[in-house]
Amino acid sequence: MDVTFTSYSPENRNECLALFDLNCPEYFAPNERKDYENFLVSKPAGYEVCVYEKGVAGAFGLFKDMNGHCRLDWILLNPNAQGIGIGSIIMDRVIAQAKNYGADQILIATSHKADRFFEKKGAVKLSETKDGWGPDMHRIDMVINL
Repeated sequence: MDVTFTSYSPENRNECLALFDLNCPEYFAPNERKDYENFLVSKPAGYEVCVYEKGVAGAFGLFKDMNGHCRLDWILLNPNAQGIGIGSIIMDRVIAQAKNYGADQILIATSHKADRFFEKKGAVKLSETKDGWGPDMHRIDMVINL
């Protein structure tokens, strides 16, 4: 499978927002869109886009904190790319990058609709907050120990 990764740039903004819209309200609460827009405006170093068949199939950010942990932020996958292995390729990259950073854990904040995907990659549930992302969108905090 020919998948490439590039650093996020403002030219990717519309494609990333389109990814968000494709995943809303199934995986993201509508009220989160403004937070994602603001995140993209900040031009986050460490945020990447995943290109497949000449289009953005996914996006994610891995950020190291001062405690030796990494945090996975705003991981999105085009629903049309689900089930073909791109999500696993992204997570394999995330785990490899975290190990290269010398991190001992990857912290993940996801929803109750996506937590099983992360469990397949070794994530363990730490807590659940009912309506944590918005109405009927429960926040699940998870960790992958490296």
